[in-house]
Amino acid sequence: MATSSLITTMGTIMFEDFLVRALLAGCAVAVVAGPLGAFVVWRRMAYFGATLSHSALLGIALGLLMGTHPMLGVLAVCIVVALLMGLRQWRVGFQMLSEDTMLGILAHGTLALGLVVVAFLDNVRFDLNAYLFGDILAVSTFDLYWLYGGGVVVAVVLGVLWRPLLSATVHEELAMVEGVPVHALRLVYMLILAGVVALAMKVVGILLVTSLLIIPAATARPLSTTPEQMGVLAAIAGCLSVVGGLWGSASYDTPSGPSIVVAALILFVIVRVLAPLRRSA
Repeated sequence: MATSSLITTMGTIMFEDFLVRALLAGCAVAVVAGPLGAFVVWRRMAYFGATLSHSALLGIALGLLMGTHPMLGVLAVCIVVALLMGLRQWRVGFQMLSEDTMLGILAHGTLALGLVVVAFLDNVRFDLNAYLFGDILAVSTFDLYWLYGGGVVVAVVLGVLWRPLLSATVHEELAMVEGVPVHALRLVYMLILAGVVALAMKVVGILLVTSLLIIPAATARPLSTTPEQMGVLAAIAGCLSVVGGLWGSASYDTPSGPSIVVAALILFVIVRVLAPLRRSA
């Protein structure tokens, strides 16, 4: 009887309307973040993802200051950061700066600017913690339209560019010889990544958004034999993390965004421990 009561309670928790919307939102982001995160891991662009997440605070502040949706502000600022890094690939104005130096300047500069702009928002009421750590339980139907619409666009663009982007990732010089527009592809990839950061902000917050790109992809890596398999498994790992995180949040009253990341971390550790045993069996 106790077990049956527990199962019934868990079922009731998981099918509350706000949790269903949260689950749909989290899975929408996980499905596009998984394959995109695989390229982040392959191309060693985790620091770029962190830079985008830091700059998101400036986007939120500007969006609120101008009376527009914060996600539009985040998207605009992330696109500007991506364009600045893309321009660097053509050596326009940043010849003397290494990539990590440029990323460090953009990350901390935009974060500081965001905090300064927040100081001018005395007459605007908003929950900064919700933007920093996510507020997935407050996802509305309108937010779902944003997430799924943006997710479809990202998925279509990534699907079209998958092969040339993979070629440029495996061997950039050879891809250039074969006529692949490497620099243009890198810029487009950065813009897609900026879009996903804006989408994922509602799910895990700007401080943890990079984790949703990196941890599921790193989890999928030892289980994969092809790039496509790694992309699919990363998306599945992301969805499992969302489910596990929301269950933990609902059951133990913990913050939803961080709980999703903790669930992703637990899954990563389990896979990393069991993967060598699977290979030796």
